[in-house]
Amino acid sequence: MCPDVLIRRIAGTFVVLSVLLGTVVSPWFYAFTAFVGLNLLQSSFTNWCLLERVLGRMRLFGCRPHTA
Repeated sequence: MCPDVLIRRIAGTFVVLSVLLGTVVSPWFYAFTAFVGLNLLQSSFTNWCLLERVLGRMRLFGCRPHTA
């Protein structure tokens, strides 16, 4: 489990960076923006977040692995 504020900060950073890269480097970076947005949308319905699982398994930023 990770703090919700951490997930929101990382997702927001990913969105801002991918929009910037999409504008400056290649429009294909907008696909990453869409991926982050779709992940946030599905996690609001399912309460399952890929980033939370990855950070938990790596034990980064104080996140713990999810126990079911």
